[in-house]
Amino acid sequence: MCGIVGYVADPAARSRPVDHSALDVVLAGLRRMEYRGYDSAGVALVGDGRLQSEKRAGKLTNLLNALEQNPLEPANTGIGHTRWATHGGPNDANAHPHLADGGKLAVIHNGIIENFAQLKQGLLDDGVEFSSETDTEVAAHLIAAEFRNTGDLTEAMRLVSAKLEGAYTLLAVHADRPGVVVGARRNSPLVIGLGEGENFLGSDVAAFIEYTKEAVEIGQDQIVTITPEKVEIIDKDGAAVQGKAYHVDWDAAAAEKGGFPSFMAKEINDQPAAVADTLLARTDTAGKLILDEMNIDEATLRTIDKIVIIACGTASYAGQVARYAIEHWCRIPCEVELAHEFRYRDPVVNARTLVVAVSQSGETMDTIMAVRHAREQGAKVIAICNTHGSTIPRESDAALYTHAGPEIAVASTKAFLAQITACYLLGLYLAQLRGNKFPDEIANIMGELQVMPEKIQKVLDGSDKVRQIARWMADSKSVLFLGRHVGFPVALEGALKLKELAYIHAEGFAAGELKHGPIALIEPGQPVFVIVPSRKGRDSLHSKVVSNIQEIRARGARTLVIAEEGDTDVLPYADEVISVPECPTLLAPLLTTVPLQIFAMELASAKGLDVDQPRNLAKSVTVE
Repeated sequence: MCGIVGYVADPAARSRPVDHSALDVVLAGLRRMEYRGYDSAGVALVGDGRLQSEKRAGKLTNLLNALEQNPLEPANTGIGHTRWATHGGPNDANAHPHLADGGKLAVIHNGIIENFAQLKQGLLDDGVEFSSETDTEVAAHLIAAEFRNTGDLTEAMRLVSAKLEGAYTLLAVHADRPGVVVGARRNSPLVIGLGEGENFLGSDVAAFIEYTKEAVEIGQDQIVTITPEKVEIIDKDGAAVQGKAYHVDWDAAAAEKGGFPSFMAKEINDQPAAVADTLLARTDTAGKLILDEMNIDEATLRTIDKIVIIACGTASYAGQVARYAIEHWCRIPCEVELAHEFRYRDPVVNARTLVVAVSQSGETMDTIMAVRHAREQGAKVIAICNTHGSTIPRESDAALYTHAGPEIAVASTKAFLAQITACYLLGLYLAQLRGNKFPDEIANIMGELQVMPEKIQKVLDGSDKVRQIARWMADSKSVLFLGRHVGFPVALEGALKLKELAYIHAEGFAAGELKHGPIALIEPGQPVFVIVPSRKGRDSLHSKVVSNIQEIRARGARTLVIAEEGDTDVLPYADEVISVPECPTLLAPLLTTVPLQIFAMELASAKGLDVDQPRNLAKSVTVE
């Protein structure tokens, strides 16, 4: 997600290979991490007993222009940040660093502090004034208060970290402690870079690989303090910890991709975090679901009698998954419309219709126009989007943000799973609001969602077989995909990924449609992926898909079956079985999609194609 850099140096250290200022190092690190995507940038420097900072909304160029107009004094301690907005829109005030203690303390932060609202209220009660809408500024004021009490920046960070809930990486510097940067992490990345007479911190090694390839891992709930001469790590109880050192053998370009061969490979592997982050901070102290910018009156939402999901491409398949869940949980009719067809067919929408617009970028022109048309007809619109401050959330009545982080590869992967997750949250929120589900039922489903990132990781860890199948099939001219229920949109998405990346014919079908025509495509050797529903779901659904496998196998198809672990019913009819962990039927797309993403990427790579930039495609379609 965001980019973080920290740096300290001893200007007199003869061992330093090159003389560079803190500002040079911090800005170079931020440039290295521009690939992550961001909407603002800022720096803070400490030297000569004072702290200086500058920050600007927009691209790094805006910050550089501000620094050129108002240069900062040279310093040997600094932190820098590129922000991807979560709490508060992308503007100068919400950009990092955030200052406290009379401007002597600066804090930068990645992640989400789930309990910031309660902590902020306590600070407001104590008379603290805030200058931003962010959760980060809460941490800054808390650290400042503890520093005033203890005089120890490391101890202040440790005490505050114990109060925070959620996922975060925090870095802090203080004017009274030159040559010191303190960091903390929980469920968010932070790594140490080791130099001679200088040391580094970064959200990944790209932040400092230009200067050193010697790194140290920081564990969960640990606090790190770097000075020019040493690095110290403690655990949450204050006990010293020895970090695991390693040598980075990637070059700078590979470091930006986290060591993966492509951004797509990295983003597929980001999916456990994307789902987990999208689930963060979604319940209040009473355990009730809360959403981001839900600016639609609850009484209005209770009167909704139809939901229409509008989206394009991969996002529309997320909407198709959502339809099954929303109708099941909320008992409201739900339609899924391609945004570019929506307004041209004179849709029936009114004040009792809720339109859900799904877009990764928030700038998809077809969806923007559909949103405008829906609102003209009196419908309320909720945006599900990955980009704060983009057009679709701004023009909607409410917004529910995914927290997948920037997606660089053109073909969507982690944004798709995050969109499905957000749609589940919306469905559960509406079920809670309308009384369709009891609180314990919602809590049980949320519990199932909370363990999905771990299950996604298990699919990723066991993906060697999928990769091998893809390499075997590099010369394939056509691949078919079959699914029922929520497996049907997964089949559509699997086919789309293969078309986008490998440029071969691929089609997804509802398995029940086979006998109505598509079975004519089956000939000896035809590869067919089949997404099999859980045996613990609707019994007839599972058995019908097993029958579909038998039908195509009898006609010579090569059957590639994605099924739950332990599903022995498919073994007699599958040429290859790709197993995924057990989970509730409605949540299965978060698992069954992943092997199809890996298959498409690996097959395209085996053909020597660029999986990050497929031909003829753009990341965001900003024209109709």
